[in-house]
Amino acid sequence: MFAEQTWLARIIWMALAGAALWALAVLRLELAFVALATLGLSLAPVVVANWAQVHVPPTFIAVVVIFVAATLFLGEVFDFYERFWWWDIAMHGTSAVAFGLIGFVFVFMMFQGDRFAAPHLQLSFLAFCFAMTIGTVWEIFEFAMDQTFGLNMQKSGLQDTMGDLIINAIGALLGAAAGYGYLKGRHVGIGAFIDEFVQRNPRFFRRLRRRRDRQE
Repeated sequence: MFAEQTWLARIIWMALAGAALWALAVLRLELAFVALATLGLSLAPVVVANWAQVHVPPTFIAVVVIFVAATLFLGEVFDFYERFWWWDIAMHGTSAVAFGLIGFVFVFMMFQGDRFAAPHLQLSFLAFCFAMTIGTVWEIFEFAMDQTFGLNMQKSGLQDTMGDLIINAIGALLGAAAGYGYLKGRHVGIGAFIDEFVQRNPRFFRRLRRRRDRQE
């Protein structure tokens, strides 16, 4: 499954591994830890997908790798959150859209690809709720880290948390809207990720596959 990944994802993995080795050689243990943690988290979707025998589109894996590297490595090591005011907004918005798409795919799999098993708005709403739940759990994690280890992940406290939740809501809405568009037959834009996933994993969408076979 690693062989089919995009060249961009592989370059980022090699760069993170190189940064970790260099940091260990010069005894910069904090940098080494962040680099290894980023590498591990960015590889996790590939490992989990391979274990679960789920074919995740390489383009989606590349987006995850870029996001994790940008959030942890660039954000924390190079302090991009302080250098660029929009960095936090971009990271939360991107992750919310992604989780909205993931939530829709999970719900769609539960109905085996039956577009008519539940109202389109209901399926999209469940995807929105999934993305919002993940975003809220992350905010709880930030609060716990600040309170336990004296970090400053929340930056300006309540204002930062509420701003992140608002961005999460907007991103989750976009992801859910992409799912709604897919149900309506519009497989364009970010909704193309859903169509690619369905095409690569027909065993999870039996009803949809049977309907397509009858149409052919």
